[in-house]
Amino acid sequence: MIHHYKNKQGFTLAEVLITLGIIGVVAALTLPAVINNTEKKERQEALKKAYSTLQQALLMYQNDIGEVPTKSTFNTETGAFKKALLPYFKGAVDCGKGTENSACVYNNVTDGSEEYKNYTGTSNIVNTGYFDDGQYIVTDGVMYFFENYLSTGTGSQGNVFVSVDVNGYKHLPNKWGHDLFTFELTEEGKLLPMGAVGTKYEKNADSYCSKVSTSSMNGIACTNRALYDKSFWK
Repeated sequence: MIHHYKNKQGFTLAEVLITLGIIGVVAALTLPAVINNTEKKERQEALKKAYSTLQQALLMYQNDIGEVPTKSTFNTETGAFKKALLPYFKGAVDCGKGTENSACVYNNVTDGSEEYKNYTGTSNIVNTGYFDDGQYIVTDGVMYFFENYLSTGTGSQGNVFVSVDVNGYKHLPNKWGHDLFTFELTEEGKLLPMGAVGTKYEKNADSYCSKVSTSSMNGIACTNRALYDKSFWK
């Protein structure tokens, strides 16, 4: 029996190169967006974890002292909030205060932070007083900064803030509302994401989490949205 075979031809080299070129162009166009979305998702999840970790540490401190710690609890000594929480972070590296040259992240009180920028990246964070009362790095690389402003007058209760760099200060973007997020301890003993009802920047949350503002404080109120607004990370 005689079998007849049709001639089978493969792709030419030119066709293969053209196909590979098209694939390369598509990858070049889509890969940055995929990477960007992945990084955002990682920072989003890291923020949730950091918030949970902070709340757990505060709860353990509460159980140890036998009462609910409030803002007034830590207004007796600068850096008291950091000292209270540090023992509940096993393996944490204490970086001292931000005003010390030996700090992991030095906060220049004259020129502002050289490491961090506002939400739009248009200005350094000038008010480094919000980061100068203690800092430490935990084992997963997350960086914690503390603000423990003492009350100085009648009726003044000061501020007790903690800001978290969810991917560490050595990794970009190092911007408020992107990988740096701030929380506030209230007089009721609640640790709230900044911008939430009851926090210092609640009333002006839009101005302090703006896509256009060049204010050096822009981004401080983004934390609440980053946690609870599904459209924030898009």
